[in-house]
Amino acid sequence: MRTEASGAVEIPKMLAATIRPRRAVPRRAAAAAELAICLPLIVFLLLASLEACSMIFLNHSLTIASYEGVRTGINYDGTNAAVLARCNEIIADRGVQDASIAISPSNVATANRGTPVTITVSAPCDANAILPTWFYGGKTLACSTTMVKE
Repeated sequence: MRTEASGAVEIPKMLAATIRPRRAVPRRAAAAAELAICLPLIVFLLLASLEACSMIFLNHSLTIASYEGVRTGINYDGTNAAVLARCNEIIADRGVQDASIAISPSNVATANRGTPVTITVSAPCDANAILPTWFYGGKTLACSTTMVKE
């Protein structure tokens, strides 16, 4: 490469042949077409994320309710009424709809010390979904916690 007296750099002929000015490419309505393709996908992903987060919250709520219920039931003075009251309190605070609670053994007050006590809390996904039931329609989430009677 040679420099001239003016300080300009001469471009070699090989490079000059490969560097071409860009021509304007007609892109009429390209943005609208891209939006028409991408927007439904983005909206679908957003709604699926909302639904998944809703079900994660439901699962977490059921887990907390079963844990708190079994903690109440394993106490030496624990009763089924106290277990149901504690589970229902958590379920109501978290806004879970149509939840059901199962206690095993059937009467925790008469269970002997060392007996495993299991509380199962379940709720239908349909009643607790934010959106129409796409992914979790007809399914029921259930969480169980087992601890030993004190």
